[in-house]
Amino acid sequence: MPVPTATVSFARVARDPLVGTTLSGYTLLDRVGEGGTATVYRAQHPQHGEVAVKVLRERLRQDKTAVARFLREASFGTRVQHPNVVRTIETGQSPDGVHFLSIEWAAGELLEGYAKRNAPLPYDEVATIVLQIADAVNAAHASGIVHRDLKPENLMYDPETRNVKLLDFGIATATDVTPDERLTRAGFFVGSLLYVAPEALSGEVVTPLADQYSLAGIAYLLLTGTLPYTAKAPREMFTQLLSMPPIALNKAKPGLQFPATVEQVIMRALSKNPKDRYPDVLVFAKALAAALTAGQGDAGDGGFMSKMKGLFRSKGTPS
Repeated sequence: MPVPTATVSFARVARDPLVGTTLSGYTLLDRVGEGGTATVYRAQHPQHGEVAVKVLRERLRQDKTAVARFLREASFGTRVQHPNVVRTIETGQSPDGVHFLSIEWAAGELLEGYAKRNAPLPYDEVATIVLQIADAVNAAHASGIVHRDLKPENLMYDPETRNVKLLDFGIATATDVTPDERLTRAGFFVGSLLYVAPEALSGEVVTPLADQYSLAGIAYLLLTGTLPYTAKAPREMFTQLLSMPPIALNKAKPGLQFPATVEQVIMRALSKNPKDRYPDVLVFAKALAAALTAGQGDAGDGGFMSKMKGLFRSKGTPS
């Protein structure tokens, strides 16, 4: 009896018409990613070398809101200059109306894939990652920008160097935005439901404390390999985020046990009320690093705390 051939075997993936072409001096070598609004290519430029080029999708070229968001991403990327934020190189529009944005090519892989394969991660690695993300996000906040979409898919991670790069300011917002300047309608929210702060579900303008909540969700994932809510569908996630407390860290997964101080830090940053969280994202990250270090113990830490001190230049102590 012949084995039936799966339908997928007959499918042909259409060749991307932009691959192999040159866009304003950038030779698009291959497509490496695609989102709802843009496609990302690995590209080569005579002066800039290997870069990533984001191209606004064709169906959105006449969408004024989509174009405005794309241009805003470019401006935000230019404003935030930090070692842990991908560098924005250039933004422009080709003669035939293609909007593009070129950014530095970051080594490594998306933190999402790394976490799926390797979490739970060692305490020192979690602290290293979270501190770098917090320092990058804090730089954005200092520039008057809330990221609003902090998640593992928007972070590049190089396991060899343990270096993290924050990317994608596509739905970020300015902290001084006025109602007339908002690109999100009241009653709607932007971001990933898996990491979005509860207050963002109303569609109101969020504060930097929303990014702290998202980072706490990332830290929870890195420590446990799971998330603080168990919903399987968007509607269920909405309900849980608005009406239920997150699962306590020490109840996240059977067999995993964390020091009380580590759990307390994570759960405080995951508070539904923004006022109950830490004063800012960097204070949270420092508190978590201190708790993880104490939980790990002094023996065999390889000079962990001295490494932590060199990761960022900010001042202050955890509270």
